[in-house]
Amino acid sequence: MTAISYQLYSSRNFGPISKTLELLASNGYKHVEGYGALFTDSQAAAALKADLEKNGLTMPTAHMGLANLEDSPSECVAMAKLLDLKAAFVPHIEADLRPTDLAGWQAFGKRVQAALAPLKDAGLIVGWHNHDFEMQDLGGGTTALDAILEGGPDLQAELDLAWVIKGGKDPIAFLEKYSSRIAAVHIKDIAPQGECADEDGWADVGQGTVEWAPIRDAINKTSNQYVVAEHDNPNDDKRFASRSIATINTLWKA
Repeated sequence: MTAISYQLYSSRNFGPISKTLELLASNGYKHVEGYGALFTDSQAAAALKADLEKNGLTMPTAHMGLANLEDSPSECVAMAKLLDLKAAFVPHIEADLRPTDLAGWQAFGKRVQAALAPLKDAGLIVGWHNHDFEMQDLGGGTTALDAILEGGPDLQAELDLAWVIKGGKDPIAFLEKYSSRIAAVHIKDIAPQGECADEDGWADVGQGTVEWAPIRDAINKTSNQYVVAEHDNPNDDKRFASRSIATINTLWKA
């Protein structure tokens, strides 16, 4: 059964998290995905847990920063248990810290796996969440994402499908290639060229240029468990939340 979720990063610019959770519950969401700034320590995680329970929501997945995982592994495990996380993904690496060749990305995958090992030992699914820069070719048809997953064989992928497209690659090809290692997917849409400039060119799910039906069919053939709606910079998160869950519900009932 695929769980429909909402990446809370989408609403980071729209007031307190308590109001966001109320909004999502009223739109029929049952699950959300957290990001590191929401639970910087156990006290913040406990407050978030209380807000989730108040609104009948769960947080099965979350993003956790690599530095936090490496610097405070015990606290990360404690927060994951408190929030009852099922999966944790490292979401990013700054441009000036990125490897430049195959060996470097493989070593980076090994590093990410090591950082997530305490969470894996605690029973969580662990993995990497991509942007577009992991789509760069390293030679021989190998991308940086391939190298990360090769270097970290215990890592699952949270495949951000729109970023794959932005990186010039075919998301269906990646879904097929890593069908047994897809733990979650980000459902994000791309506005037509020149539109939604104030939203960094992103669109609400179903309102952009991505052809979702064939991608949905490919997702359904993988090990995926979570479909996560995301918009990196909406100018109206109420509109984004309501439009996106309507589209996703239609896709997964079709």
